[in-house]
Amino acid sequence: MGNSFICRTKKDTKDNGSRSKRIGRSQRKMLAEEEFLHRQALSMALHQHRLSQRFDGSMSRRIGSTSPRRHSDSLANNEKKVSESLENVKFKRIILIHGEGFGAWCWYKTIAQLEEVGLLPTALDLSGSGIDLTDSNTVTTLAQYSKPLIHYLENLPEDEKVILVGHSSGGACLSYALECFPEKISKAIFLCATMVSNGQRPFDVFAEELGSAEHFMQESQFFIYGNGQDKPPTGFMFEKQLIKGLYFNQSPTKDVALAMVSMRPTPLGPIMEKLSLSPEKYETGRRFYIQTLEDHALSSDVQEKLVRENPPEGVFKIKGSDHCPFFSKPHSLHKILVEIVQIP
Repeated sequence: MGNSFICRTKKDTKDNGSRSKRIGRSQRKMLAEEEFLHRQALSMALHQHRLSQRFDGSMSRRIGSTSPRRHSDSLANNEKKVSESLENVKFKRIILIHGEGFGAWCWYKTIAQLEEVGLLPTALDLSGSGIDLTDSNTVTTLAQYSKPLIHYLENLPEDEKVILVGHSSGGACLSYALECFPEKISKAIFLCATMVSNGQRPFDVFAEELGSAEHFMQESQFFIYGNGQDKPPTGFMFEKQLIKGLYFNQSPTKDVALAMVSMRPTPLGPIMEKLSLSPEKYETGRRFYIQTLEDHALSSDVQEKLVRENPPEGVFKIKGSDHCPFFSKPHSLHKILVEIVQIP
């Protein structure tokens, strides 16, 4: 009886094992199917969320509509309304100026969105940046650094004006351009940028984050010595992990990857140069400031201080944006730019 009992136990165990395997395979199949359906649903939700975000600022309206056709129709209608509202705008040409280390490439989302509503964006590479062939080690002044922008403005028809958008240290180029060609600039938009006062250096804006210029020059491990180690540094570039934490704490992984392979050293001379800005030229320009509220490179407190000390005509804020809203909050940035363009 004992042997019979043992044999039955082995058979039962074998049968139970087979059943368990079948059940396990069935469960795994069900889980795989559920995961596939979940991924499909998530993909559709993300797609519709992106579509609805493009011009619709109302969260309740975004959530309320679930039909893909309705979303598509709504998007087309919004684009049409924005385009129609911009038809009577006199100056539609927008010049996009990048910040330190970046190039024209960083504006790819902004360019596409502005073109969709009938505006005319142009992104420029500053000297020694992006695909500009100038050796960044030879760029020692703000005039040299801003040369592509100044050249563009010099060749602008007399009856034409442009809207300038400057990011980060590119704000110094906007200030310099306002001083040189105030009559050719309709509006200057400083995007979490170095909107300096007369006699101030672009570096001074970052000083509260990085320490004094003297400390920075003595302690920084990120300098580039293009003229040799025994000569003053010619540029700087932060290491990748520091760049990610300072600039891209809210940006999509793909955009961060693009930046990591595209960024170039920043010429040191231009950010250490004091600007001469006059009431007759610079201060007659129409300036607007866009603040980024999750910014680790230029904190919201520093940005608040900038607008207090050098008040612009208007101040706008982007919630949830790091130092690069053209990556982290492109739709919010686009809506603000369109709004500023339409201000009479």
